[in-house]
Amino acid sequence: QVQLVESGGGLVQPGGSLRLSCAASGSRFSLYDMNWYRQAPGRQRELVAVVTSGGNTDYADSVKGRFTISRDNAKKTVYLQMNSLKPEDTAVYYCNAVLSISLKYWGQGTQVTVSS
Repeated sequence: QVQLVESGGGLVQPGGSLRLSCAASGSRFSLYDMNWYRQAPGRQRELVAVVTSGGNTDYADSVKGRFTISRDNAKKTVYLQMNSLKPEDTAVYYCNAVLSISLKYWGQGTQVTVSS
């Protein structure tokens, strides 16, 4: 069993930055692929960034060059550094841990609002 707790969300002006954190409990954190998703009001949840257990990363086209995902296995934490934020980045951001098709876990989400 893995529990995920996100933090770091808030209100930021356009062009600003935020860093989200997702702290995991349980064992085998280093074996999980870790993902950040987001869901804006009235829209489907979308995949934002991925960091695999091997350290490979990938990003949605909409955030490439602005967001950076990273992980610290010793701290059992995954981060999402978000720069040059835009109003369209406003959403609830969720952390997701995947070990297999049947072993997936979600955090409770953290609100990010980009507005002047």
